[in-house]
Order: sequence, then structure tokens, then C-alpha cells
Amino acid sequence: MENDIIDHYTNNAQQASQQADKFKKLVDTYSLMRLGIFAALVVAIYFGAVNDNFSIVAVSFVILLFVFASLISRQSAYERKRKYFKDLTLINNNEIASIQTRGNIYSNGSAFGNEKHFYTSDLDIFGNMSLFQLMNRAATAPGIAKLASWLSAPAKKEVILQRQQAVEEIANKNQWRLEIQTLLLFANKPDANQLQGLFAFLHTPLTLPGEKLLVNYINIAPYLLLAAFVAGYFTPVFTLIGIGLALANMTIVMSQGGYIAKSSAIADRISKDLAGYAAVFAKIEQEDWHAPYNKALTQKIKENQTSKNIAELSKLINKMSYNLIMVVNFVLNVLLLWALKQAIAIENWKRNNHESLEDAFEVIAEFEALSGIAGLKFNYPQWSNPQIEDSETYTIVAQNMAHPLINSKNRVTNDYELTDTFKIDIITGSNMAGKSTFLRTIGINTVLALCGAPVCADSMRVSVMTMVSYMRIKDSLNESTSTFKAELDRLQMLLAAVEKEYKVFFLIDEMLRGTNSVDKYLGSKAVIEQLIAKKGVGMVATHDLEIAKLETAYPDYVRNFYFDIQVKDGEMLFDYKMKHGECKTFNASLLLRQIGIDVGA
Repeated sequence: MENDIIDHYTNNAQQASQQADKFKKLVDTYSLMRLGIFAALVVAIYFGAVNDNFSIVAVSFVILLFVFASLISRQSAYERKRKYFKDLTLINNNEIASIQTRGNIYSNGSAFGNEKHFYTSDLDIFGNMSLFQLMNRAATAPGIAKLASWLSAPAKKEVILQRQQAVEEIANKNQWRLEIQTLLLFANKPDANQLQGLFAFLHTPLTLPGEKLLVNYINIAPYLLLAAFVAGYFTPVFTLIGIGLALANMTIVMSQGGYIAKSSAIADRISKDLAGYAAVFAKIEQEDWHAPYNKALTQKIKENQTSKNIAELSKLINKMSYNLIMVVNFVLNVLLLWALKQAIAIENWKRNNHESLEDAFEVIAEFEALSGIAGLKFNYPQWSNPQIEDSETYTIVAQNMAHPLINSKNRVTNDYELTDTFKIDIITGSNMAGKSTFLRTIGINTVLALCGAPVCADSMRVSVMTMVSYMRIKDSLNESTSTFKAELDRLQMLLAAVEKEYKVFFLIDEMLRGTNSVDKYLGSKAVIEQLIAKKGVGMVATHDLEIAKLETAYPDYVRNFYFDIQVKDGEMLFDYKMKHGECKTFNASLLLRQIGIDVGA
């Protein structure tokens, strides 16, 4: 099945690459044709000079200039298509890399790493080789933040179910998903605040004294100038009036240079991105959606004609850039007061559209987050959509569940059942037998389930709950915190969460390891008994067999499970399968012996 998915992306990449090569050849051809037009112009000038005939030069210049402009336009279109297919090739190859090596050209979410979060650090949600790295396909800062927020806290049941439907639909439109990623690839930049410049631009109104009067004059100025010069053909004095009007137009434009500069300062930097975003909004608007979540998102931008409006702003900014060509700048400003006209048009656009635009970019962010989850759905069709349970108690039931970040060839699956109840499961076992991995497997799949994603299991039923982990406890030199103090802080957080947060499910891996064995046992026992008293629910992995005896004291609340090893001819064999009961086989002495330390009989 994995090979079929990889073959699908490989074929896509090959076809896209062929298209990119095709358009590159066309771009190169049109470059040569432009060079030919320039050569033709040189020839025309030569013949005009030899024959002392300016008409040849004038006519040739007009015709060749028109052809040259047409070639530039066509070449630019081919260049855009070449870039699109080149990016589409990269997007498909990125999916292959993600499946095979967990590589990803998108953010791995390390900026969201927080060791004090309830679970994200312990469960490898963010950072290198993390869940976020596996699933993120968001290029924009809002899209990245949106997916990060979904993975950092459980959603409500109705939201989860809506996202599941939306993800299912996008996964079935996999080509659309790849194309939207391709269109947004330009935004995949290290600058996390690239959109802030656009939003700041939109929310910075510029006031032009006498704007209404200027607008009226700009509308009639070309006609006045044309009339003056036509009249000057018959009466020379009107020629002088025309020259005066031209000078007046330039004076008006120059007098408003500060206003024009402020309007164009940010606009110049965002013009290319605006055209890109306009294409993205159009792609979303034009798709036929059926899932209510997707339809509602699309309706937000359709009703405001977002793609059309952004394309309009992009065109206005491009028109403003004509000023960069000196001769064109002079002619346009003399005839049309061009720079001032475009600056006023841009400000009018801002006044009419700034309120709805940030909401529109939230729609892109939502689709990016959904597309990242849909990528999991498409790339791993053997994963299943979890069933979200309604209950006042706790439910996690899974068949053949595995850790999604472990390569499929090396994964070992386990079943687990906690059905509509309150329990604490004590998990004992040898070193490296799989206890910690199992806790993380439960945790990371629950995070996936409660954000609307498929899970790495044949099936899963889970109620909405808050995960809290106690696993990778670190000391801190900067905060003058010992390991034991760090553990106490984490325990305090966990106990407070059990009391205050909604339905906490905890994952504890080897409690109080930073102290002596007697205090470790007594402290661990006291913590578990306090959790029982608070009706806490979760898992505790430990090497301490004494903790397993709590099942005898609390038979209705505590269950024992274990991971063991088989020793054959001095070699340790792990099956990584969880079993009911207490572990009887430990391997620390064997491991020490393998590195030359004999602990004796």
C-alpha cells in the first residue's frame, strides 16, 4: 500500500517536471525572439538612416514595440507556468520524502516547543522528527499557528466531527490539496511575520488634504490637456495653455510625493505576494465543497469576493510600479497624474476592504491545517478515523494501535481498553521493553484523535479529555532547578490539573527518579493514592514492583499490565507486547553485564 502511494507521487512529480521542462523551452524560445525583435529594430534604424527615411524607423519602432511587449507578456505567462510546475514537482517529492524519511520542507514547529506544556514536549508534538513535522503542510504563519493550536489542546466533539468530514473530503481531492500547496509555496519563508506587513499596510490609513477636489481634477485632467493641444493646432495660445496644464500636473504630483511614497513603500514589497494569494483564494472559491466545514469556510471569502478584491489591489500596486520607468513615469504623470491617481485608488481599496481581509487569511490558515491532516489521511490509508465518545467518564479503546512516528516496518501494535470508567493502570516491565513507547503511543494518538485527525490504529474510540504527561523531567542550570525539584514542580502541575482541568488523562513514566529508592516508592505510592482519591485516570509506568501491589489495595480502581523479555542463550528478546499482570523478568543486570559490569548473583 505504501509503495502505491509513493508511485502515485512519483508519477505526479515526473509529469509536473515534464511540464516544467516544456515551459522552460518556451521561455527560452521567447527570449531568443525578443533578441530577434531588438535585432530587427537595429536593421530598421540602419535602413532608415541609409534611405534618409524617418518613416521607416517610426513605423518599425511602433510595430516592433507592440510585438516586443506581446512577447514579454507571453514569456512572463510561460515563466509563471514553469515555476508552478517546478513547485508542483517539489511538493510531490516532499510527500515522498515525508513517507520515506520523515523529511519535510515545511516548519517542524520547534518555535512552539514548551517543556511546561501539559504534554507537547513529552509526546514529541513539535520539533525535529515530531508529529508536527510529519503532518505540517502550512506555509503561512497563521496556518502554522493554527495547526499548532489544534495539536496543543483538544477540540470539542462537534468540532472534531466537523474536521473529520472536512479532512475526508480534502483527502479525496488530493490533487487539489497538492495544487493549493503549490500555489502557497511562495509563502514558505523563514519570516514568520510576512503577512504582518500586509495587515499593517491595510490598517494604516493615509489622509490627503483636498482629496475629493483632487480626484475630480484627476478625472478631467487628461481631457483638458488633450483639448488644449488639439485647440493649439488651430490657435497657438492653447498650446501654451496645454504646456501650463502639463507643468501643473507634474507640480501636483511632485507636491504629493510624500503621500505617494508612503502609499507605495509597503505596497511595492507585497505586490507579488498579493497576486499569489489571489490565486489561492480563487482556488478555494472555485472548488465544489460538500462538507459543511469546508462550505462554511469558503462562503466567508465568497461573500466578500476576496480573490477578486485582492487581485484588484495587486493590479493597482503593479500600476503604481510603472513609475519605476523614467520615461513612462514622466508621460503618465503629465497626462494622467498617474502616481497620485493610483495612490488614491489604493487608499480607497484599503478603506473598503481592510476589515474583511484578515478574516479571509484565517480561511487560508484553516485550509492549510486541514490539508496537513488530510495528507495523513491520504498517505496512510490504513489509519482510521476515531469514534468520539460522549461520556462523563473515560474511554480509550484501540485495536492494533502503534506509534505514528515509528517506521511502519518497525512498529509493534498493541490493543488497549478503558471503557466508560475510572481506572489507573500500573505498567511494569524491563528496561527497553516498551513501557515508555506505549505511553507515548496512547498519548500521541489521543492528541491526533482530538484534533480531528486519523489515528495510527485499526480502530479507536475515545472521549474528549485533557492529556497531561510526566515523562521527560529535566533539571535546569538557568533556573537553578535540580531534577528532583523539577519532578516536584511537574507533580504539582499534574495534581492541580486533575482538580481544575476538564477530564485529565495522565501519563506518568517512572515517578520521582531523582531521589533514593525508599522515598521514591513511598512518594510514588502516596501520589497514586492521592490521584485515586481525586478520581484521577491514567497510566503509571514503573520499574518498582511494589507499586504493582496497589492493585490488591484498590482492586476496583488499579489494573496491572506489563512488558517483559525472553532471555535465550544470554540474548534478550523483546516482543513489545503489553500483557495483563505484573512483570516478573527484569534485565538491568544483563544490560550491565553486556558493558562489562558484573553485579554478582
